Amino acid sequence: MKIAIGSDHAGFDYKENIKALLNELGHQVRDFGTFSSEPVDYPLFIRPVAEAVERAEFDRGIVLGGSGNGEAIVANKVRGIRCALCWNLNTARWAREH
Repeated sequence: MKIAIGSDHAGFDYKENIKALLNELGHQVRDFGTFSSEPVDYPLFIRPVAEAVERAEFDRGIVLGGSGNGEAIVANKVRGIRCALCWNLNTARWAREH
């Protein structure tokens, strides 16, 4: 599966761990940044992930941040994107089912 991933500085460490796991599982992952834990404005990294998924360049997108709320709001501003805040396996499953 082709997966786009992006985060702000607060989600950087999580993003790196998720990216490593996805690569180990054989997925093709593109990292849209940020590339360090230095403070950044999250929309600069979240919107490009959502836009790439909307253009069908990727099968899925994962966005991370401090709470995830702002990131979901930014992604959901892209027409055709439905981004849900997920914090465990069940919420991720339910987000895909509904």
